[in-house]
Amino acid sequence: MRTSAARAPERSGFAVDASTGWLGCARRVESPNCDDRPRGVRPDLLVVHGISLPPGEFGGPWIDALFTNTLPPDAHPYFAEVAALRVSAHALVRRDGEIVQYVPFHRRAWHAGQSRWAGRERCNDFSIGIELEGTDARPYEPAQYAALSHLVAALCRAYATLSPDHIVGHSDVAPGRKTDPGIAFDWPMLRTLVRYELEVAPA
Repeated sequence: MRTSAARAPERSGFAVDASTGWLGCARRVESPNCDDRPRGVRPDLLVVHGISLPPGEFGGPWIDALFTNTLPPDAHPYFAEVAALRVSAHALVRRDGEIVQYVPFHRRAWHAGQSRWAGRERCNDFSIGIELEGTDARPYEPAQYAALSHLVAALCRAYATLSPDHIVGHSDVAPGRKTDPGIAFDWPMLRTLVRYELEVAPA
């Protein structure tokens, strides 16, 4: 269990190695739920998600377990519904700003499901999925916005195909099916922080 004293990694640790697809400051928990993107496809969309396991509860090992296919279905009544899923995200930003990475950014994580954006189907093919530990209606933490903005800036620096103008929510690519990151997510704050990171803050 993390404490309130934990905080997001310093900006200097946010560097993505484009050759390996790993973020230097992230805690690495490799997920088997990934594969190669279609030939010639590069990520050009960032999809923000929200997740909590069990729903509405934070902390604990359960998100890591879900993304590594080790979630015990009898540990909580809700887990029986999702334990058999084979899903992942590229990264998770926990409530204290810790970043966990599950899939190299150049590979395809299984995060968006049936989805569509700008006339293109199967958003997993061309997107990077970032989970935030949270719920639709509960405000996300300042440490999460700080870590997420650092991460988005690092990704834009590492991959020329990415842009801060192409950041959407899971609800945007799967409307009617998904609602995350929800009404509590502060999009203007994120966009302001990302612009600062890219235009003002040192790399």
